[in-house]
Amino acid sequence: MQEHVRYRGKHVALVVPCHNESTTIYQVVSEFRTAMPELDIWVFDNLSTDNTREQAQAAGATVIAVNEKGKGNVVRRMFAEVNADVYVMVDGDATYEARAIHKLVDKLIDDRLDMVVGCRRVAAEIAEKAYRPGHQFGNKLLTTSVTKIFGGRFTDMLSGYRAFTRRYAKSFPALARGFETETELTVHALELRMPYGEVTTVYGERPEGSESKLSTYKDGVRILATIIRLFMREKPLFFFGMISLLFFIVSLGLFLPVLAQYFSTGLVPRLPTAVLSAVLMLAGFLSLACGLILDNVTIGRQENKRLFYLSTSNRDF
Repeated sequence: MQEHVRYRGKHVALVVPCHNESTTIYQVVSEFRTAMPELDIWVFDNLSTDNTREQAQAAGATVIAVNEKGKGNVVRRMFAEVNADVYVMVDGDATYEARAIHKLVDKLIDDRLDMVVGCRRVAAEIAEKAYRPGHQFGNKLLTTSVTKIFGGRFTDMLSGYRAFTRRYAKSFPALARGFETETELTVHALELRMPYGEVTTVYGERPEGSESKLSTYKDGVRILATIIRLFMREKPLFFFGMISLLFFIVSLGLFLPVLAQYFSTGLVPRLPTAVLSAVLMLAGFLSLACGLILDNVTIGRQENKRLFYLSTSNRDF
């Protein structure tokens, strides 16, 4: 087994998902190597059509090709391929502060956490270009949605700069395919009630010639859909209970006038409305039953995930 230079007694691996980042990847690898010489650096090339791979290798990184398109697929491969005590994930676009890696890793070790998120701080003079207002608003909206549904105190859920323990990495299922993987990373920590933290890091503008792969509206919709899907999957009783309540309210709203008319005239002239009300009431009970059944399934699944998480060694963490 290969021996690695250790930082504070830990084997720390930098894992970098990349797609067509030839203009920045050499800079990213070099800056992180300078910031923390002990790093074991892995670049995961996701179907790049430029010379990202060659630039990463020239900078001294180990390069792995990932042939399934999407950042979520890359994250799944990263956590499966690399064995380390601490994983630091960063995007390959040279927008994140390399020197902040010490803050993330030290907080993870000192506070005995499973995940630390680098929350982005943008200088006012470059905010318009580096972190557009639309992206900031969307991030706040989605982060607030997740914290309201799943709890927690995250402030930058969509940050691509994070540190993880081995226990987190090896218990993360990585079901997402694209940029919604950051949402899944956050919810995984909240679902298993893992200890997590945040540090503030400087977020910069992309260098000239480098283009963002994030589509504001398309990826925003996908992230929102992921939140709804995770809400349904992880809190089914609450989710289907709300649908059931809506059916009950609409059913009663339709039925009460029919009932009042029956008491006053002894007739039910609005039979279709009465039938619709009965169908909606039945749908409400079915929705509630689905929520109760799925809630029991979810509890069993979460117990298994928790046991697997606890069985994964963090070595001397």
